Amino acid sequence: MTFQDATVLAPFIAAILVALAILTVDFIFPGRKVPALVMTFAGLALVAVLVVITGQSTFEAFGGAYDVDPLTTFLDLLFVSIVAFTMAFAPDYLEERGLPVPEFAALLVFAMSGAMLLAASGDLLILFLGLELMVLPGYVLAGYHKSDGYSTEGAIKYFLLGSFSSAIFLFGLAFVWGITGTTNIADVAGYMGQVAAGTIPMSPGLGLALAFMTTGVAFKIAAVPFHYWTPDAYQGSPTPVTGYLSVGPKIGAFALIIRLFAEGLADLAIDWNIVFMVLAALTMTLGNLVALQPDNVKRMLAYSSIAHTGYMLVGFAAYGAGNIAGMEALLFYGAAYAVMNLGAFGVVAALQRRTGVTSNLSTFAGLVRREPAMAWLLTLFLLSLTGIPPTVGFFGKFLVISAAVEVGGALTALAILTVVNAAIAAFYYLRVVVYMFMRDPAGDLPKLRHGRLLWTGLAVSAFLTIVLGLFPNLLLEIVGVAAAAI
Repeated sequence: MTFQDATVLAPFIAAILVALAILTVDFIFPGRKVPALVMTFAGLALVAVLVVITGQSTFEAFGGAYDVDPLTTFLDLLFVSIVAFTMAFAPDYLEERGLPVPEFAALLVFAMSGAMLLAASGDLLILFLGLELMVLPGYVLAGYHKSDGYSTEGAIKYFLLGSFSSAIFLFGLAFVWGITGTTNIADVAGYMGQVAAGTIPMSPGLGLALAFMTTGVAFKIAAVPFHYWTPDAYQGSPTPVTGYLSVGPKIGAFALIIRLFAEGLADLAIDWNIVFMVLAALTMTLGNLVALQPDNVKRMLAYSSIAHTGYMLVGFAAYGAGNIAGMEALLFYGAAYAVMNLGAFGVVAALQRRTGVTSNLSTFAGLVRREPAMAWLLTLFLLSLTGIPPTVGFFGKFLVISAAVEVGGALTALAILTVVNAAIAAFYYLRVVVYMFMRDPAGDLPKLRHGRLLWTGLAVSAFLTIVLGLFPNLLLEIVGVAAAAI
């Protein structure tokens, strides 16, 4: 490894060292959360600074196996932000249940390092290694509450189906490697260009590879009909873990899709884009329709996360049809979804600080009388998830829909379906608001005391939800540069 390679890899190496440092601090100060939290946030700040420094130019390491460009920089900063928000919301919930905070933080940072590896991958093998490094800590986090049967059940389902999907995806990568003779994504793209031009025939093996890889990534993003694991894994997991799983691995999987399909297989877009359009339609429609049923808010948010995957797929389908605005919409929506969804789960986790409190709708009845600040914050996040202006969620949906309309044809129908689904989503999101403001409390529940870290996280989430909604150009300029780097 040369000095330049080490420089390019500095953020990834720093992330690994931060996770190890958290475990070391926990060994020195066992059972104390403050030193671990200080190390976590200081380490995340260091990683973010290194990401910005290395992102000033485009670099390659190990012969192009690891690439740093504006897209890598944007995604890395987004992953760091997701972990920071999760760590702001988690300690109060975990401490009340006797779950260790330092190990939780270390697992999150290890998962973040895998997502960073995905974002910078220029090689199929590095792509798969990054995927596994991201999802393996997720299996542990899903079962973090070991004494809870639901958590264990959800973790087992997540692990089994996640393992199957990884194997299926690896089969696809193996076919591509065998057919093209290379694992370098740029070289794969060159081979696919010849296939698209008719110089090299489209072999049945290549078609099978596309099918395997599409199936594998569809599992990872919980696209219908590969979403079976999502509701049980999300409902059974500790609430802060549910918030992370609904955002972190999903955006990491989209980073994989971008690097593999938008770069390596770009010339075959006419073959795979139809599949992504169908997945988008099925995912957002079924996700929204099933989310109408649960009376459990965590399960409802789990199904709604499936629907949001569908919205993001609409943006990717627009890009696959040749409109770069679709990629900009996808990246904008990913950042917007992270902010508003983590904020919503942060409120749910705060209300569940006292053990024994469920996430059923009855828990939220009359919340505005007990904890008005929490009620108003959750309302803001739910309105943003619905797509009500002028929140960041509105502009996320607007960009996705407009990108699809610009392409025309079948994507216009997909845009109309997106609008219809956004209207359906309003019912189950606003039902929670009705319970908070217009229903009497089920019992005499005392007001809870929440930590300053949680309030800080919620304040930043709310601030970004409003400011990025009022001034979307602050983020649009950044995602425009990131999308142009592909």
